[in-house]
Amino acid sequence: MASEGHKLLKAEDIIKDPYVFEFLKLPEPYSEKQLEERITSNLKMFFLELGKGFSFVARQFRMDIGKNKFYADLVFYNKNLRCYVLIDLKIGKASHSVGQINLYLNYFKSNINSSSDNEPIGIILSNHKDNIEIKYALGGISNKIFASKYQLSLPSSEELKKVVEKAKNSCKSIEIKE
Repeated sequence: MASEGHKLLKAEDIIKDPYVFEFLKLPEPYSEKQLEERITSNLKMFFLELGKGFSFVARQFRMDIGKNKFYADLVFYNKNLRCYVLIDLKIGKASHSVGQINLYLNYFKSNINSSSDNEPIGIILSNHKDNIEIKYALGGISNKIFASKYQLSLPSSEELKKVVEKAKNSCKSIEIKE
């Protein structure tokens, strides 16, 4: 039970969109393997971007399922949520990895979780995310899977100006009723 002043965290509370990995200093073009290597060699900065409560468990966590071997890119444990967090890194569209990470989450629930762990969650990190494709790809899946975009640099001042202008315009269209 949460004490007063402390609300219980949900998986949705820890997910960002987008994540900014400026600290990786990755040259273009880069591969998923290079992205993973840079993240694991910069774990301190990666933890700061992820948020509180994360601990590193494994890179390329091997799962023997049937006659096949599968590998989760990155596995963390979040002590605040009391669950494993599996991260699948993608260059390109995120929607194509939903089935893959769903397989990993089901494996973790059956073979890795202890009775005191909450169900694992999956995060697909990609440099391109189509929200409509993600909506349909995640539809009907009971596991907690999130797709977030990552970017290797902060937005330019021009991009930030557009976001601020868009926010201003949407605020003007809101009618305040008392």
